[in-house]
Amino acid sequence: MPFGRLERTQGAQPISDINVTPLVDVMLVLVVIFILTAPLLASSIRLDLPRSEGATPGSAREAVTVVVDAAGQAYLDDQPLAQSALAERLRRIGAERPDTEVQLRADAAVPYGRVVEVMGAANAAGLSRIGFVTEPPAAAGNQK
Repeated sequence: MPFGRLERTQGAQPISDINVTPLVDVMLVLVVIFILTAPLLASSIRLDLPRSEGATPGSAREAVTVVVDAAGQAYLDDQPLAQSALAERLRRIGAERPDTEVQLRADAAVPYGRVVEVMGAANAAGLSRIGFVTEPPAAAGNQK
């Protein structure tokens, strides 16, 4: 009597490799989200800018932004600086690029004297083009 083989063939082995395609998809989505939200977080200093009717966006070829918060702390490139360090950094910028515009973003609660100190430091550094950044007036129903 002829009998067939008694050995059984082994079935398909389970795959032990990790499928990275879903991981790559999730990572690409996260990268896109970070790319879209990064410009929105450019300035993390909270300010209540003064409102003005003449607030129109301007465009300067070369500009440096100086921020003065409600406590009177000055920031250049989002880094807090003492008055002497601010004057030195502005002096270096003025020596390299004298036609640079200083865009001054001062909180509405900042005393006028502090704003004048920052303006004086910029002027002493040779930066005579100073722009004040404000917000347009809110609509009648949207005031804070």
